[in-house]
Amino acid sequence: MKRYLLGMTVLLAACVAGPARAAEKPLTLPVWPTKPPNETAALPPETDLTKPEENLIAGKRIIRLGNVSQPTLTVYRPAKEKDTGAAVVIAPGGGYHILALDLEGDEVAQWLNTIGVTGIVLKYRVPRRPGQGDEPPVAPLQDAQRSISLVRSKAKEWGIDPNRIGMLGFSAGGHLTAHTTTNSDRRSYEAIDEVDKVSSRPDFMVLIYPAYLTTKAADALAPEIRVTKDTPPTFMIHASDDPISPENSAMLYLALKRAKVPAELHIYTSGGHGYGLRRTEQPVTSWPQRLEEWLGRQGILKPAAAK
Repeated sequence: MKRYLLGMTVLLAACVAGPARAAEKPLTLPVWPTKPPNETAALPPETDLTKPEENLIAGKRIIRLGNVSQPTLTVYRPAKEKDTGAAVVIAPGGGYHILALDLEGDEVAQWLNTIGVTGIVLKYRVPRRPGQGDEPPVAPLQDAQRSISLVRSKAKEWGIDPNRIGMLGFSAGGHLTAHTTTNSDRRSYEAIDEVDKVSSRPDFMVLIYPAYLTTKAADALAPEIRVTKDTPPTFMIHASDDPISPENSAMLYLALKRAKVPAELHIYTSGGHGYGLRRTEQPVTSWPQRLEEWLGRQGILKPAAAK
């Protein structure tokens, strides 16, 4: 009888504790209330363009999402007992052609949750739109600026600190992050509602193997990357053997240093490109620990009441 009662007690405790530990289902919402600006022609349906013969990352395939015409935000919330009130909008890479949606999006949001940060994956428009110019494409910038404003407008509703909303990007998403962050004073579309009256400036930015930050001659920052003393604190990761040259990160770091903006740059001997946060034998894949340390030093991981 005692064993029966003990077993029932354990079972009831598990039933009560189970739902509390279960992951909260991510919320997905559109970036735009109606049709996004500057859309002139319909694209084929969204699809995963990954081919069977394409390289695996850390032994796993990745999603290469193409034909995105309806940008969305997917919000991953941390457990309540861990929630710091900080949030990060994540821009996956993909050369402005596709989005590495799981490798550089969903998996990153889920990791951010483990350190108490709300991770918000931005599915921005790709590929580059015909007739809108190639350097740099405007549609992703519009989506990103709107997204930062939208997240900040939802801060009270989502329990987010409106002064601790950052942006993190990989490769082309790193360029988009830098482009968005250094151009918050220039909205790239006509305001359409109250959301667009809210600031689109991230409070910090994180660039992981960013691309396109320099001119083609690699002798200066790209003109759209406008570093000033008001650029927010920045954290960057690159590998020396990355085919997207670490000069992208190094040149931005020097510009930040000259502007007296707090910045941290890690350049590893090897590691290549496009690893996300999946662990490999390369030391560069320890970057999430370095980022967590940096966020802690910046005071971003402290709950609002403790700041």
